[in-house]
Formats: sequence, structure tokens, C-alpha cells
Amino acid sequence: MPNDYLPSNVKRKRRIVHVMYSFGIGGLENVIVQLVNRLPVDDFEHIVVSLTTISEFKNRILRSDVRFIALDKPPGHALALYPKIYNLLRDLQPDILHTCNLAALEIVPLAWLARVPFRVHAEHGWDAHDPHGGRQKYRFLRRLYKPFVSHYVAVSKDIADYLLGPIGVPASRLALIPNGVDTSDFAPKGPVVSLPPSCPFSPGRYWLIGTVGRLQTVKNQQLLAHAFVELLHTYPETKERCRLIIVGEGPLRNEVESILAEAKVEHLAWLAGARDDVSVILPALDCFVLPSTAEGTSCTLQEAMSCGLPVVATAVGGTPDLVVNGVTGYLVPSNDVEAMTAAIWKMYCEPIRTEAMGVSARLHALANFALSVMIERYAGLFGMQPR
Repeated sequence: MPNDYLPSNVKRKRRIVHVMYSFGIGGLENVIVQLVNRLPVDDFEHIVVSLTTISEFKNRILRSDVRFIALDKPPGHALALYPKIYNLLRDLQPDILHTCNLAALEIVPLAWLARVPFRVHAEHGWDAHDPHGGRQKYRFLRRLYKPFVSHYVAVSKDIADYLLGPIGVPASRLALIPNGVDTSDFAPKGPVVSLPPSCPFSPGRYWLIGTVGRLQTVKNQQLLAHAFVELLHTYPETKERCRLIIVGEGPLRNEVESILAEAKVEHLAWLAGARDDVSVILPALDCFVLPSTAEGTSCTLQEAMSCGLPVVATAVGGTPDLVVNGVTGYLVPSNDVEAMTAAIWKMYCEPIRTEAMGVSARLHALANFALSVMIERYAGLFGMQPR
């Protein structure tokens, strides 16, 4: 029953339609899951629309009243789907359209035509084809669609500065809302530490270096693979204890495997693929590495810090806003194998300092990444438009 025809004694919920390119496995999708699960049930209802496909990741949404719609868009522009999307929005009559990243931005003018009253666009990170926001084509598109966006969300200061500067978004129409992490679910390891049975390495016996993320260009797991190989080559003593764990799946898996195989160290690494037990794997690590070439606010970095892990991360995008260099971990230049190798080696050689960094990372997460703060800010934003 449309909201407009609810009986007067029934509280009117705000209907949010979340739109993204694909609802797969990733940080953006995790934010949608968090919003749907944690925004007040009595105030909001949700519909998730993917321009392409919807994966089993949707099972992480705990509410039973959420509708999922996959539009199965072929590669290229969504122009052929415009009539279908317009009619869908007219039929759904949302109070709020929530689009995520550039691929979904072209839907905003259709929502304006369909008289959706409040249109929120969130930028969660750089596109793989535009890792630093410099491509003029994408800047042009963002400027073109800007008049149809009611309000913007940036997940990092880096992205906020981009929207305020080159794109020209007024400060009054922009909210900086960093991603949040469930600090109770992602918590430091307890007295008994274990990894899934499929993992060949035992915590305690080995010093575990790990990362989590889709294996794609912008995440740059090849850098970590090269650094791991360099670590073992430069410091042969690490071959006895250091092991590498990469959680995630994607098109660059073969390249990462080749780097390890060429160095004949593939048996010292576990490429775990996509997992739904990251909160179990992370606490068992000794060091978390984020080798990305670009980031907004990395959810997995926040989760690792919440688990009390010291981190080595490339100083890109919003990452320097999360990592206190020398206190919660080390920041290194992007694509610098030697710098990353040196930082990992330093952590390995200084266990007391490394442990202190992990404690500081946990405290920093508790103070700055609380999921409740993110939910509260989104609830306030989604409540801005008139009833």
C-alpha cells in the first residue's frame, strides 16, 4: 500500500530506494546492509535496486520486508532502461532516492522527473578507471547531474574536497559521513585464536600478514604480493614464520598468484577467495595491509583497526584520515614495494611496539569509527525532507 494512502492512525514510514551499479560483495554494499539493518524500523522502509545483479550478499540484510530489484543492465549506458526505471520510480513512490557512486548518478534526473522529493547521492570512493578523480569526462558528468541532486554524502575528506572544488557542490548540500564499523562484531582476538579449517596456517605458530578486498586494480593486491616476496628475499629468516593471507576474489587473482608462483613462495600464502567470516579471520592476523592506489573510507581498514590490528597502508584518499602514522600503524607511498616491505619488516622486528600500535588502533576505532554515529548521521540526513 503506498505511503500516501495509509490510515491516519498508522505512522508513515519514509521509503528509501537505494540504487547502485551492482549489489555484490564490497564496502559500499556493506554500508547499505548496515543502513537497512540499523536505521529505525518504525521510521524507514527500504528497497534495494541494482542496475545489474544482486548477489547472495543480500542475505546479510536481516529485515524481511526489504524488496530487491535487479535490472540486469548490459554493459554501457543505461539509456535503454530509462523508461523502465522512470516507471519503476513512479510505481514505488519513494520519499528518498539514495544513489551510490558515479555509475548510479544518471538515475537522479529520472528521479527528479518522477517527482521523488529528496535525492541523495553518496560518493564512496574512486572509480577503477579514474582512481584520483582527474578524468574530465567524469567531472563533466558529475557537474551535469549536480542540479538534480538534493544532497551529497562524501565518506572521506578527500572526496568531500573533490566535490566542493572541481565539481562545485555547495557546502550547504554536502555531508561528510565516514563509514562506520560494528566494534562489537569486529573485536580483538580472545584467549583462543583460530582460523577457518581451510586455512593452512596456525595463528601463534606463524606471523600472519593479511588484507581483505576485491582483487581489482584499485585495491592493488599485487603490491602486497611483491612486498611479501621482497620481505622473504631480503630477510630470509622471515620464511620460517611469515605467511600471507589475501581474502577476496576478482579479476586480478591470476596475476597475484603468478607473482607468488614466480618467486616459488605460493605455498607460503593463502588466497582465501570471497569469505563471509572476515570477522573471524581478521583477529587472527598479526598485521593488516591496505595496498590500494585509491580509497574513500576503507571499511576493511576500519574493521582491522577495530580488531586491534596494527596496519600498513598506502597514503591515498581517505586513508590518512584513519591511520595515525607511527601510532596505529605506518603510512607508505602508493606503489612503493620497498617502503611497504620496510614497514612490514619493522613491525615484525618490534613486537612490543607493534602490539602497542594494535591497542591504539582499537582505541582509535572505538573513538572515531563507531557504527552508531554513522547511522545517526544518515538518519538525520534522510529525515531532512518534509513529510
